[in-house]
Amino acid sequence: MKNDITQNVTVNDFQNEKTENTPVKGSNMNRRKFVELAAASAIGFTLVPRHVLGGKNYIAPSDKITLAYIGIGTQGIRELLPLLAVPAIQVIAVCDPNKEAIGYKDWGTDYLKDEIRKAINNPSWTPGGDNIIPGGRENGKSIVDSYYANIRPEQKYKGCNTYADVRELLEKEKDLDAVKIMTPDHLHGILCMAAIKRGKNVLVHKPLSNRLMEGKKVIEMARNSKVITHLIPWDSNGSMEKVMAWINAGAIGTLTEVHNWTNRPVWPQYPEIPTEKPPVPNGFDWNLWLGPEADRPYHPNYTNMVFRGWYDFGGGSMADMGHYSLWTVFNALQLTSPVSVEPHRSHVCSFHDPVPYRIENDFSFPMASTVRFKYPANGNRPPIDLCWYDGGMRPPIPVELSNDNKELPEEGMMFVGDQGKILAGFNVQNPQIISGKKIDQPANVNPDKRNQVQQTSQALPLFVDACKTGKQYPGNFSDAEHITEAINLYAVALRSNRLLKYDAANLKITNVPDANKYLSRDYRQGWDPASI
Repeated sequence: MKNDITQNVTVNDFQNEKTENTPVKGSNMNRRKFVELAAASAIGFTLVPRHVLGGKNYIAPSDKITLAYIGIGTQGIRELLPLLAVPAIQVIAVCDPNKEAIGYKDWGTDYLKDEIRKAINNPSWTPGGDNIIPGGRENGKSIVDSYYANIRPEQKYKGCNTYADVRELLEKEKDLDAVKIMTPDHLHGILCMAAIKRGKNVLVHKPLSNRLMEGKKVIEMARNSKVITHLIPWDSNGSMEKVMAWINAGAIGTLTEVHNWTNRPVWPQYPEIPTEKPPVPNGFDWNLWLGPEADRPYHPNYTNMVFRGWYDFGGGSMADMGHYSLWTVFNALQLTSPVSVEPHRSHVCSFHDPVPYRIENDFSFPMASTVRFKYPANGNRPPIDLCWYDGGMRPPIPVELSNDNKELPEEGMMFVGDQGKILAGFNVQNPQIISGKKIDQPANVNPDKRNQVQQTSQALPLFVDACKTGKQYPGNFSDAEHITEAINLYAVALRSNRLLKYDAANLKITNVPDANKYLSRDYRQGWDPASI
């Protein structure tokens, strides 16, 4: 936080001084304190309650968390808007390698513009650039400055700084407490390490890293640091309370399998590497966007909404959605490291003249896949298989549903025991025992009806409190170790298209030595963890 000195003595301050240090006859120390208070008031200190000084909900500059916002794409902007409404956070800088709102994609052409206009109280705001979808650091600055000027004018805000390069931001912004990282996946780990190294508290979106070794380094660095860290999808996790109550009561016998399926991807996943070489958009620093990854020609099919489909830049569907659904499952079932990972993926064919051939794809995630993780017993819990499905793949319809002419929902979760099954929504919501022992409902768990942005924004005060107290809270990087491991092994299994045997103690794949190269990345000069 800023070390500003607030030159006001509040009524509460004065009353506390009187109560706790009432002058005692013959006590020079308390007499001196009284004289100091009197002198302070004589030179213009005002005895008024602090909230009166700046109006309702006023927070002194010294009590604010100063934050730099890194990544001003569409999702970055969506989560920036509720963050600006938190009085205890002051955004002082934004960073993105893209300057202008050019080439962005979104779920609709006006959705985000309308959200911005409403948030900053300016119905005529436009993004500029190609004037379609907002994005880029100039939009970020415009939004921050407009919000503080129109919604919180009492702050006397000096303006938001802009940067293309995170390294420059961290060097120049000396009065900085925290960063929020909303970049493509391949930058998460390296930027987290850069911030932690400089003692900055960190909020980052999923995944923590899209390389297993890098994720392990981030977690180790966080554990050895006093900074507050938080992986944002924790705030949107569902509750396993009801499911665990049923499992522990024997409703489905011994739990043997967990199945989780999503409708992702909902973005194009390109089966071939681009060969065209379109010009880099004006104001876009392609070299900075690549960051630690190997150099290659710019192409729009790598960036914005579609980066997640490439092994180099994204983490696939499980990295996108598995954090929301499975992190709570990992905690409840005490899943640690898998002993094996079994992939099954779709493939794509093309033609060489009249001859068809299968594309050997180790550069982009498949259109659809299933991946089975085998987890060993832990304490009283027996071994469990965790099965992930994406691209429209789902488990076979349980006989309990097909007998009633029902099907599985598009997204969901199922817990299978040797004597029954529990079916739930994707985030473990609305669980039902569809076969097994009928047990009275456990104590009701209030359903969480907030959307993702609402959940994240309502969790921000916890981050602020943690930054002020120095005390970590649930969802920190250490808590994310095993979900991070699973997310990255999912990608390695699909990329190698082989059953993998995993030695967690040595962070090594034992049966397919060549697959170990996918556990880490070769850093470009200037982007390795030691130098950034």
